[in-house]
Amino acid sequence: MSLLPDRPFIVRTLTDLVRINSVNPSLAPDGAGEAEVAAYIARTLAAIGLEGETFDSAPGRTTAVGTLRGRGGGRSLMLNGHADTVGIEGMADPFSGEVRDGRVYGRGAHDMKGSLAACLGAAKMLADARVALRGDLVVAAVADEEYGSLGTADLVTRCRPDAAIVAEPTNLQVCLAHKGYIWIEVETTGRAAHGSRFTEGVDAVMRMGRFLAALDRLERALREGPAHPLVGPPSLHAAMVQGGTGLSTYADSCRLKIERRTVPGETVDAAVEQIRAIAAALAAEDPTFSATVRPFFSREPFEVSPDAAIVRAITGAATAVLGRAPALVGDSPWMDSALLAAAGIETVVMGPTGAGEHSAVEWTDIDSVVRAADILARTAMDYCA
Repeated sequence: MSLLPDRPFIVRTLTDLVRINSVNPSLAPDGAGEAEVAAYIARTLAAIGLEGETFDSAPGRTTAVGTLRGRGGGRSLMLNGHADTVGIEGMADPFSGEVRDGRVYGRGAHDMKGSLAACLGAAKMLADARVALRGDLVVAAVADEEYGSLGTADLVTRCRPDAAIVAEPTNLQVCLAHKGYIWIEVETTGRAAHGSRFTEGVDAVMRMGRFLAALDRLERALREGPAHPLVGPPSLHAAMVQGGTGLSTYADSCRLKIERRTVPGETVDAAVEQIRAIAAALAAEDPTFSATVRPFFSREPFEVSPDAAIVRAITGAATAVLGRAPALVGDSPWMDSALLAAAGIETVVMGPTGAGEHSAVEWTDIDSVVRAADILARTAMDYCA
């Protein structure tokens, strides 16, 4: 049995994917969404011998899924990647798919259409070689990871494999953990008055300044405190501030939006309580200080044991392909792996090499995409057997 990556197929698929505009419309009003790219992926899955389907988690927000059926009695595995991209501001030719010096350039090449090409390449390797897996192999190209993860949140209600590999780019390292995040709004309230009447006005913006000074102390304490061994310490930043209605008016309201990055072991409630404690302390010092703290969106951090069966399988496959054991690492950005793990699916993260995600020049390394396909296919052979 010959089990080799089809390099021309992988490169052609990757360049085709990059040339399809799949900018997330929740991030850019003129974003095309995933419908066209999902249709391409569904056709490709069918062409290489998988049972393909698409479904919408919201209008135009399409996920493509293909299944290589096993003969029964084995564990099932999902290869998961997102088909949406961030916007194209500042990019000279975002959808070129140019191949140059062993790299493919364009929006999404690194984040994460190179990974999707690797997933499709892995499935083709197994289908072409007629590998008789016992468990099913599922390839999922999901919508909306870059904003709200509509695709994977919907997918886990439809499909529950035993394990999943999220193929986010990791430089062919095996990622065991990443951070979560919480979005929190703080509003300080004051009393509007003419700017000349200091005895009447209560300045909500000044009070937000006090809050920000205390928040800065918390931010430093988080970074200097205990760190997770793989992802480092938790952190936060003050992302947006808005307040006031005019130069000669005391502001009656000021709003701050905070992003708090959490590490495995932290809870949303505990992290939010740290913010609420600042507001409570300031109110105790000054009866004119009034603030509300409201978390409005959160995603949990992710961690998997190095002894998990899927971790052992992918580590063994990577060692065989690379000729050395891959590094076991953590990462800071949030990924859909957290949703899969929360659904009870044993999950790990691994993908190819590149650079420039969310920036003006984005590329992925072709050799690493081919190696990633090889690793994913060998992992499936091990795990699904």
